[in-house]
Amino acid sequence: MISEFESKVIGVICGGFSHERDVSLSSGQNVFEALKRRGYDVIKLDPVTESDWEKKCHVAFIALHGKYGEDGTVQAILEREGIPYTGSGVNTSVIAMNKFSSKKIFMEANIPTANFMMATDALKTLPKGFEYPVFVKPYDGGSSVDTFVIDTEKDLEEKTTFLGERYGAYLVESFLEGREITIGIVENPKPMALPILELRPENRFYDYDAKYTEGKTKFVIPAELSELDTKKCQGLALSVYKLMNCKGMSRIDMIVDPVKGPFVLELNTVPGLTNTSDLPAQARNAGMSFDDLIELILASAIV
Repeated sequence: MISEFESKVIGVICGGFSHERDVSLSSGQNVFEALKRRGYDVIKLDPVTESDWEKKCHVAFIALHGKYGEDGTVQAILEREGIPYTGSGVNTSVIAMNKFSSKKIFMEANIPTANFMMATDALKTLPKGFEYPVFVKPYDGGSSVDTFVIDTEKDLEEKTTFLGERYGAYLVESFLEGREITIGIVENPKPMALPILELRPENRFYDYDAKYTEGKTKFVIPAELSELDTKKCQGLALSVYKLMNCKGMSRIDMIVDPVKGPFVLELNTVPGLTNTSDLPAQARNAGMSFDDLIELILASAIV
């Protein structure tokens, strides 16, 4: 595929301003090394340290996580400059990053998701329709940064005060019991669901610590689901991908209730590409090396 990028500088956009900066730098370094191994003319570009970064490459590989990278901002800048980039477009990125907006779309499309509401002020008691435990989380964050499971009114008031002050708005979401799974989607050239990865964290849920600390989560791949449930979950993930008009790659997180089946938790349009990230693990199980995965994602920037 390198001939299609001959004489073109590929900029790996990583780092950035969000709370996920360190994760993004790790993803970006891995992508940079993979493209180097494959013989591409590649540079790393960090919007924090590089002035006019968008003018230094011909093609952009977006490895920015969180705000600025996943919320449509960097995508809009690249479109303004006429630079092809990996992953989903501006509108999809804006909606997917906002958990409230994306979950509303899920509900309208009859895609099962956990009960939720958005709030701005501190809560002293649970709103009607919720019972403990609940999740409270930033409405537009990633990597489970500042995501908490709440069991008591004391914790509820403390954590919602913090989230309201730090983020302005946050999400309250019912805590669902079941198997936690994630499904990566890549295009080859049509969207295809990778093997399902089941996550068994040592912690109560798949939080930031469990995601990025080696040994804190047991990965079961393929997930120990029946053939029927596997097809159902992969089909649901592809439905979300197409509904949201995703491109290039995405990862859909779910909880599988033993009776009610799968519930979609959220959509990630720029999945992590670190050594402990989920998407590379799923690609490996499908017989795809990390370098193969990165080239496949890069191909999405052509069209």
